[in-house]
Amino acid sequence: MRRLAAIAATAAFVAALVGASTATASKFIQKGIYDDAQILYGNPDKVFPTLQQMGTQLIRVNLWWGGPNGVALRKPANPANPADPAYNWATYDRTVRDAAAFKIATIFTVIGTPDWANGSAGWNVAPTKVSDMQAFVTAAARRYSGTYRLPDGTSPGVVRKWIAWNEPNNPVFLKPQFVLSGAKWVMQSPKDYAKMCNAVVKAVKSVNVANKVACGVTAPRGNNQPGTVRSSISPLAFLRAMKLAGANGFDAYAHHPYYGYPTETPNTKPPLGKHGLPPTAVTLGNFEMLTTELQRLYGNMRIWVTEYGYQTNPPDRIFGVSQLKQAQYMQQAWNKLAANPKVDMMIWFLLRDEARVRAGWQSGLYTASGGRKIARETFEQLH
Repeated sequence: MRRLAAIAATAAFVAALVGASTATASKFIQKGIYDDAQILYGNPDKVFPTLQQMGTQLIRVNLWWGGPNGVALRKPANPANPADPAYNWATYDRTVRDAAAFKIATIFTVIGTPDWANGSAGWNVAPTKVSDMQAFVTAAARRYSGTYRLPDGTSPGVVRKWIAWNEPNNPVFLKPQFVLSGAKWVMQSPKDYAKMCNAVVKAVKSVNVANKVACGVTAPRGNNQPGTVRSSISPLAFLRAMKLAGANGFDAYAHHPYYGYPTETPNTKPPLGKHGLPPTAVTLGNFEMLTTELQRLYGNMRIWVTEYGYQTNPPDRIFGVSQLKQAQYMQQAWNKLAANPKVDMMIWFLLRDEARVRAGWQSGLYTASGGRKIARETFEQLH
């Protein structure tokens, strides 16, 4: 009887969430999933039907220029030509076409510098010549333009939305964050990133001016402490610096407004100035700070939330919340973003939990073993 009561309570809770979603829905916002392990490298015969059943409208996919799974592991002779023999697009062709077959749009995140493009400095270091990056993105935009044809006469598919890099204010994804100029530390990553953002914009727009590009893609925190083990830059400080460095022409600013503590809800104001959190950090709880600053710097700029999620406990006993709270917080996040007329999407991070509990993330809508979480049904009802 207790189990039946618990099931009934959960069903009532989910039904209440659905009603709240319908009441606050925006005509602009779309929902999506970001999970390369499942979408790029999983079993497409299982993954895409599941995504469709959940009503997924968008998938975010990392388009690796370099790195271990890069398209261009060797330098192409004709880098703006998608047919150059140095390029290997096979994984992406399959993914874009599979997504389209299930009425799901693909968003490409261009990331990863090949060794040949920066003297083997690492995939997370900017290219020596940003023109190399621009040529690669031009080739990619041509391949997925809808007009390009493979030797057999078929199309590899269409991609209309693009993202320039990932979390460039985080040293995991772009370094260096700061450099010494004489005796003074200066922010370097926004300068490097502004060039990369502009290169992606120019490349994508040169193929089809109607294509959309998001820049920024910032992580929510950053310590603004140069010379430390993991120096990083808070999102508002990074936004101001990339603007000053000349980043322009993009259609949307992307951000990842993750929570920092399990006690934070999507509506909780972050403890700015405490626990090492700078006053220029942006979570969902103070999202209006980003909206205001974007308006000041770029005018009527669209916003893409290209990564968000709550981990569950079990299995993550440090940052996880209960399955019920994960579902509740998903709905609260959706309601808040849908009420913002400038927000175009909310991309949830992970379809399925990663198996490595300490090293991975547990924000999936399915457990690592494939069991459904409560939030899986909540996601399906978001609209």
